Amino acid sequence: MGVWGGDDILRGPPCAPSRPARRADPPPPIPVPTRGGWARLSLCHRGLTVRAEFAPEGYAIVIVEQIGRLSLGMLEAAGEMGVLLFDLTRWLPRRPWRFRSLLRQIEVVGVNSTFVVLLTGLFTGMVLALQSYNGFARFGAESLVGTVVALSVLRELGPVLAGLMVTARAGSLMAAELGTMRVTEQIDALYTMAVNPTHYLLVPRVVAAVITLPMLVILSDFIGILGGYLVAVKLLGINSTLYINKTIQFVEFSDMANGLIKSAVFGLVLSVVSCSFGFRAKGGAAGVGRATTQAVVYSSVLILVADYILTSLLFGR
Repeated sequence: MGVWGGDDILRGPPCAPSRPARRADPPPPIPVPTRGGWARLSLCHRGLTVRAEFAPEGYAIVIVEQIGRLSLGMLEAAGEMGVLLFDLTRWLPRRPWRFRSLLRQIEVVGVNSTFVVLLTGLFTGMVLALQSYNGFARFGAESLVGTVVALSVLRELGPVLAGLMVTARAGSLMAAELGTMRVTEQIDALYTMAVNPTHYLLVPRVVAAVITLPMLVILSDFIGILGGYLVAVKLLGINSTLYINKTIQFVEFSDMANGLIKSAVFGLVLSVVSCSFGFRAKGGAAGVGRATTQAVVYSSVLILVADYILTSLLFGR
């Protein structure tokens, strides 16, 4: 017997007994699995009519099953990412070093993502200046707007938003390309030619992401601080000399350096996760789309988790 759904259960008038004089008791309910849990079915002696009473405890079983399946999937993905990272560390120093592939991936990850990263950084700095001014104006501390904008952009918003934008722009591209190569058996063809796919396909992508993301963060930090300056000085009327002096007074080089360390880690996270999901994609075009979606979601979440851990290590007291 298969699994019954709610639409599969026939409902109708109860069956009439064949002989009123010798009417028998109805049979006991029969437990049957359904898509929503368990149903107790009461069958008539003759006819096709059934009565269904759904047991509420079945829903708890379904919820626990879904949680367990999700947990197992996350553990499996984490294990495959760990194995892939180990393979990358083994193949990274080995020759031949494919500089042409590396430059091509730097163009894909870095150059093609520059516009969206700069646009995000510009409006982030402008919004920060507006919000900081509205808060500090309540107690006469408008001169600290530049300090707040610079520290927020250098320490947090620059690296995190750049990482998320590159994940959406380049991480999804990595997963889609590798997934397409997997389902069309191009990766299997590399094995037949005695070429290791990790060394040929994954190492250039990971190295390019680790190199280019700090460069993008430097540009994002500059344009974000510039956007905050334009809003604060030109739009809100804060003294430009006071704005610059306060920014220089409270901002240290370590703030920018720690932000760049974060960005390099974010580049490693997004490239490893995207390559891992694309490399093990299966199921044709639908599998490639599913792998791409999972790569973007997991990369974004892990970037936020890594941001908290790195902030605790770098800026915690």
